[in-house]
Amino acid sequence: MDSYDIQWKRSAEKDLLGIDQKQIPRLIKAIESLAVNPFPTQYRKLQSTSKLYRIRVGDYRVIYQVDTNKDFLTIYYVRHRREAYRKRK
Repeated sequence: MDSYDIQWKRSAEKDLLGIDQKQIPRLIKAIESLAVNPFPTQYRKLQSTSKLYRIRVGDYRVIYQVDTNKDFLTIYYVRHRREAYRKRK
C-alpha cells in the first residue's frame, strides 16, 4: 500500500497551539499513522459532509479529508471533542 502525503491546513496548525503540550506527541503520532492507513478501524465519516472523516485521539478529534486518487490527505482541524463539531465564527 502506498503512503499518503499529509497537508496541514492553517486552521489545524492554529488548533495545535491551543492544545496541552503533553497531548501533542500523541496527536502527531496518530496523524502520521494516517499516512499509512487513512481509514483506521476507529475512523468515522462525518454525516454533515460528503468527504470529511474523523479519528478520535483521547478527548481530541482530528478532522481530515482523503483524496485516494492522488494519495493525499488534508488535516482540517484538531480540536477537543466538545468543540470539534461546532462552527467557529
